[in-house]
Amino acid sequence: MALAARPWRLLPVGCSAARGLRLPAGAAGSRGQRIPWRLGASEVMGNSGTCKRSLLFSALSYLGFETYQVISQAVLVHAAAKVFKIEEVLEQADYLYESGETEKLYQLLTQYKESEDAELLWRLARASRDVAQLRGTSEEEKKFLVYEALEYAKRALEKNESSFAAHKWYAICISDVGDYEGIKAKIANAYIIKEHFEVLMDLKKKRRCYTFAEMPWYQRRIAKVLFATPPSSTYEEALGYFHRAEQVDPNFYSKNLLLLGKTYLKLHNKKLAAFWLTKAKDYPAHTEEDKQIQTEAAQLLTGFSDKN
Repeated sequence: MALAARPWRLLPVGCSAARGLRLPAGAAGSRGQRIPWRLGASEVMGNSGTCKRSLLFSALSYLGFETYQVISQAVLVHAAAKVFKIEEVLEQADYLYESGETEKLYQLLTQYKESEDAELLWRLARASRDVAQLRGTSEEEKKFLVYEALEYAKRALEKNESSFAAHKWYAICISDVGDYEGIKAKIANAYIIKEHFEVLMDLKKKRRCYTFAEMPWYQRRIAKVLFATPPSSTYEEALGYFHRAEQVDPNFYSKNLLLLGKTYLKLHNKKLAAFWLTKAKDYPAHTEEDKQIQTEAAQLLTGFSDKN
């Protein structure tokens, strides 16, 4: 080691007797050569304890520095490996999502549920939500997964407040939770949903408009009692937000296509309703929700042909 190769660097000034001293060039009787430095026995005995302690301290200091360097390098290597591992997991997750392997995706991501990576956490929120919507999931399991999805989405936001996907899935998940918490919570959550989707070019406001345009009169009355400024939207306003969402990110969500079609139905525009419902029916099904939307869109389209 470097310590063994260069021990003289560790010698304190008072311990240089063993090596001798080099006189400066030009000094009497010297050409810069090393001459022995002789000490009396009493001097050597008197300084030996101090010299040993100094040597030990210097050696420990050097070893400590070497250890620090080794640990620092190990930490950097570990951090790089961790980043690479996360990237690898995300690639696997995206492949499974595109393949429609909902349960395998959930099993993969739950192995990393303690992760602090926002990209992984919002994918885990989406996966939890998708498993909740599988036909084989019991009502009790579905409720647990819905709340679990919200928690993962919340953590993703905490790790990265500027994450587009984290805001999107937090808003969607909190909307799902509203189904279990009654009308008051659902109305209150609509305001929270709106705030998060305003960060995403008002993407969530589009669904909020449709929700409140659909709200029965008695729920509107409840909203008026519970809130000073109850939400009020029209189908035309909702339609504008749906289209803005498509302009920002075309085909980003199968439900957006379905809601466009249903909104045009409410506005009695069957031609455009058929156009968007057909897109929803033909949307590639990655999740159980996509399949349900395909079925609903197909049923609405069938209703057109029956009436014609």
